Amino acid sequence: MKRTREEVDATLQIAKLDAAELLPAVHCLGFGPGASGAAAGDFCLLELEPTLCQQLEDGQSLVIRGDKDEQAVLCSKDKTYDLKIADTSNMLLFIPGCKTPDQLKKEDSHCNIIHTEIFGFSNNYWELRRCRPKLKKLKKLLMENPYEGPDSQKEKDSNSSKYTTEDLLDQIQASEEEIMTQLQVLNACEIGGYWRILEFDYEMKLLNHVTQLVDSESWSFSKVPLNTCLQELGPLEPEEMIEHCLKCYGKKYVDEGEVYFELDADKICRTTAQMLLQNAVKFNLAEFQEVWQQSVPEGMITSLDQLKGLALVDRHSRPEIISLLKVDDLPEDNQERFNSLFSLREKWTEEDIAPYIQDLCGEKQTIGALLTKYSRSSMQNGVKVYNSRRPIS
Repeated sequence: MKRTREEVDATLQIAKLDAAELLPAVHCLGFGPGASGAAAGDFCLLELEPTLCQQLEDGQSLVIRGDKDEQAVLCSKDKTYDLKIADTSNMLLFIPGCKTPDQLKKEDSHCNIIHTEIFGFSNNYWELRRCRPKLKKLKKLLMENPYEGPDSQKEKDSNSSKYTTEDLLDQIQASEEEIMTQLQVLNACEIGGYWRILEFDYEMKLLNHVTQLVDSESWSFSKVPLNTCLQELGPLEPEEMIEHCLKCYGKKYVDEGEVYFELDADKICRTTAQMLLQNAVKFNLAEFQEVWQQSVPEGMITSLDQLKGLALVDRHSRPEIISLLKVDDLPEDNQERFNSLFSLREKWTEEDIAPYIQDLCGEKQTIGALLTKYSRSSMQNGVKVYNSRRPIS
């Protein structure tokens, strides 16, 4: 049965509400034949911030990503969000075509009764929380089959693992923009439509070709001509690999119509240090610094600041030692990251630990806030140090 205006006015009188203080239009809600048998889990509600709503209205897509064993995330074109269920004590009703008070105010309505059918209901909704993209899996997938050069036997094996952009979007819990940015960080390149990471020895081989050519031609590291590099090194390696190497270790620019690269000395020194350290568990710091300086191209100056997030110096051992510790080899989860670091070293200074937790900081989170949450501080010989809040097995 549908309510009449008299029944509505009588209900308002019983509720002691003044009709003059209300909008004249009245919504009378009722369950339709389909909704009366619907369960609360038949529908899902998603709460979106205005920016994401606007993106949907503009025709862009939001994608939910994650395998069966992963916590689902929602991705826009450039951001990643955790999906969390928020329960509510109020029943949420789905009412197609329902008009809000603001919409009704704009209409010239005269005490009309709007009979509205409830389409469904829910007791919870999904809310979004901005999170870091889960990119560790990206390197893991690409390292299944690193590129060793065109003549490698692996390249003749059609069964080896290779991933296109679409494959990565299907498997990595991150937005497309975040994935593409990380591919650049990993120095990945697209070969035959598949994203590949260069095998480290092959990457060093390409870099050595470039630096040796720069030395033999007496070029400035700030002005390495692309075309000459391709002509001279083309017979040794594919031209696209030479150019990729220049992009990884330099900045491209154009001068008088010619393309040049300005080589990044810090990147080259850092990669050279990785080559030296990965073959030794621990290295005498003084000896390492000497060998390292001798190994980089003439004119480049090495500095321990170039090794942040790559190597760890132990100042308390005698002699002082340095060892390889890459931040991208550490766990992605905050607590697991700190557990791993405190299992390697009981006490850390902020200067030493900062490069290994910097990537854990959210948009408005600082290193100091992370240390406060996951560690305890104390003074040791006048220096503030941090140790674990929980026992490390």
